[in-house]
Amino acid sequence: MTSSEAQVLLEIRDVVVHYGRIEALHGVSLEVRQGELVTLLGSNGAGKTTMMRAISGLRPLSSGSVWFEGRDISRVKAHQRAIDGLIQAPEGRGVFPGMSVTENLEMGCYGRKFDTKAAHRERLDWVFETFPRLAERRTQVGGTLSGGEQQMLAIGRALMARPRVLLLDEPSMGLAPMIISQIFKIISEINAQGTTVLLVEQNAQQALSRSDRAYILETGTVTRSGPARELLADDSIRAAYLGVA
Repeated sequence: MTSSEAQVLLEIRDVVVHYGRIEALHGVSLEVRQGELVTLLGSNGAGKTTMMRAISGLRPLSSGSVWFEGRDISRVKAHQRAIDGLIQAPEGRGVFPGMSVTENLEMGCYGRKFDTKAAHRERLDWVFETFPRLAERRTQVGGTLSGGEQQMLAIGRALMARPRVLLLDEPSMGLAPMIISQIFKIISEINAQGTTVLLVEQNAQQALSRSDRAYILETGTVTRSGPARELLADDSIRAAYLGVA
């Protein structure tokens, strides 16, 4: 089954979001199909984080709708969206600094139900296998981890909840180039193992080279969309986001 034939898990329809009188999103639409890695690319101030907050239920819509697995969830509370499988690793990582790595990961399961303790343990072991660095630091408190390790912890915590769609908001922000490559490699591996991902980024090279499709967001409006590789090869996008004419 091709990605175009796969089930649409997440659909954003004509979403408008305001901050007071300021309209931050101007009728944005996008969709994410099962098994895809889709990137929402844009520079600072384009509205990417506002879009993520609208999807996860942290920001009310002025108009438009958010659909998840064929159901309108526009009025569903943020915590219920997470319980239903729409899980976000937020911008800024948001780890619990006084909790250990293991305790941070356990928080990813808060409100989620596992069939058995064995299933829970299996999930934790899988996260540690996916992030060997976290396994090495399982008793270390989150606040003492490096930036890259905290980003791994934020993603691992989100994965503990068994997301139907994983929302990643600027996972490369503030990281060294070598760590950025490592984080994106992990994201690709997670997606290859079956997790559907919506990635918000401004690192065009890393994001577009690993995605199935992408949307370009500029000042609250989607200006381009299509297969990620085609957008990466587009001269205007390369000039705008890669500094290559």
